[in-house]
Amino acid sequence: MPLLALIIIGAAAGFIATRMMRMETNIPATIAIGVIGAIIGGLTLRFLLTLMGWAAGFVGAVLGALVLLWLWRTYGPRR
Repeated sequence: MPLLALIIIGAAAGFIATRMMRMETNIPATIAIGVIGAIIGGLTLRFLLTLMGWAAGFVGAVLGALVLLWLWRTYGPRR
């Protein structure tokens, strides 16, 4: 069940993050960005989870996805 929640939250976070960064990505890339961002955000913002509940996990997932997109846009492959 936690894996399914990670995928669902990651997909939502990836969708929001790609729209906030004005990037057009395909569905698998959006989900991957969100899941990886959820892992990054979950690790770095773990203490917020205990303070604010599951909403902090979602905020961390979006922030992690935004950081990942920024890194991808800055250091990723050039077109």
